[in-house]
Amino acid sequence: MPTDAWWRDAVIYQIYPRSFADADGDGMGDLPGITARLPLLRRLGVDAVWLSPFYPSPQHDAGYDVADYRGVDPRFGSLGDADKLIATAHELGLKIIVDLVPNHTSSEHAWFRAALEAGPGSPERARYIFHDGERGGEDPPNSWQSVFGGSAWERLPDGQWYLHLFDVSQPDLNWDHPEVRAEFLDILRFWLDRGVDGFRVDVAHGLIKDAELTDWTAPSVILGGLDPVGPPPPMWDQEGVHEIYRQWRAVLDEYPGGRILVAEAWVQPEERLARYVRPDEMHQAFNFPYLEAPWSPAELREIIDTSLAANDAVGATTTWVLSNHDVVRHASRLGFPPGEGRKPGIGAGDPQPDAGLGLRRARAATLLMLALPGSAYLYQGEELGLPEHTTLPDEFREDPAWERSGHTERGRDGCRVPIPWEADAPSYGFGPGDASWLPQPKIWAEYALDRQIDVPGSTWELYRTALATRRDHELGSGELVWLAGDESALAFRNGDVTVVTNFGAEPVTLPPGARVLLSSEPLDAQGRVPTDVTVWSVF
Repeated sequence: MPTDAWWRDAVIYQIYPRSFADADGDGMGDLPGITARLPLLRRLGVDAVWLSPFYPSPQHDAGYDVADYRGVDPRFGSLGDADKLIATAHELGLKIIVDLVPNHTSSEHAWFRAALEAGPGSPERARYIFHDGERGGEDPPNSWQSVFGGSAWERLPDGQWYLHLFDVSQPDLNWDHPEVRAEFLDILRFWLDRGVDGFRVDVAHGLIKDAELTDWTAPSVILGGLDPVGPPPPMWDQEGVHEIYRQWRAVLDEYPGGRILVAEAWVQPEERLARYVRPDEMHQAFNFPYLEAPWSPAELREIIDTSLAANDAVGATTTWVLSNHDVVRHASRLGFPPGEGRKPGIGAGDPQPDAGLGLRRARAATLLMLALPGSAYLYQGEELGLPEHTTLPDEFREDPAWERSGHTERGRDGCRVPIPWEADAPSYGFGPGDASWLPQPKIWAEYALDRQIDVPGSTWELYRTALATRRDHELGSGELVWLAGDESALAFRNGDVTVVTNFGAEPVTLPPGARVLLSSEPLDAQGRVPTDVTVWSVF
């Protein structure tokens, strides 16, 4: 495979910087902490690392409220630290992808501060979406709602309103303005010149809004919930976004080594999502229907088929994912009965998942995912089998969704708790002391890396072996062929590897002559595949 197409079958590891590794002991993860741990990711066997935002930010939304797109927040280090991280990753053979947040800035961004000072009708305000209100200015311009709850409009003392599809501290940019487009082309070049290998684009489907600001009374749900049949809401998946990404793609293509764009686009159906990865646009788009699929063979097979078909039609790879910083970790999500739907966080007073069942299914789900052709993303800590922190005390919650929803939505803090490295160390090895920006549960000790590395059967070793086997058998660049069998199982062949996942109550027999390469749990005494287990085998 050409080196500039590395992304087509890559396994990419997401790092949430504030929760990965803390080098200076202030309780917040940082870039030097990440750099020090990169050799362990190389040992795990991933191909690239994606970093969630580390830019200067007031941190009202964990860094997704960017005040300066060309810097590093002092909490995380310096531009020099970023350069060292990029260089170290490249020395280890790892690619580096950084987050880009183009839908909105922080309200502390220089542009927005200038807009507030300049007043209505000014060129400075034209970079954002300011409007006069209805009913003499007393009501917002339309009925749009914020993803985090409440109105998507905030009124200023001078009477105008500004749009914020997320937190009030995250004003939406006006992507019909040429200065906005030119600014982000320059930002792309700034980081490409520093050596980054690509960008994960936050809210990639949200940049262009309906010019008429058409009323939309449905809740503004970004993480799922969009109608796969009807027209897109007036703030999501508008046709104009594709022109922007064609411009961006042209910039990336000027650089060597296969620099990539990755879309975070909660778009349905799969055919509309595939439009983001046409040959002259982005390279990858997260497969969120797959992430949200219930633990059901029929539904998973349908999503796999439709995803592969939609992406094949535009010559794109399919990008699989099971967890990230916005959703309940799959080791907990799969511990609930299938079909319960998306959970907006889990708290101590909520129904709790079956931890053992969740981990068993998570290991099986991971082996199923890593056997599929295409690329795959892993979220930090899932290689340890980390569950959601489902008993996080509410007083520690920082996700703006918790406050803006009137404490009805727990939010995403439970999947963002600093991860454990050493069972008996302060903060479980996250930092040199006890400090941790979110409290870690006591059960973290049993998941710590030092209790899993080189331990046969551990989740970390399962991941390491799966990634090596995936590479050796070229599963990422293979082709899926379904096999006939029990309706309670999924069975397919990818190259020379046969994959069986048993969802049913009874054990499933492997094909005659199968030699097991890897199994998410031990086979039973008769050599059969037990419930909630995935097996890779060859003949």
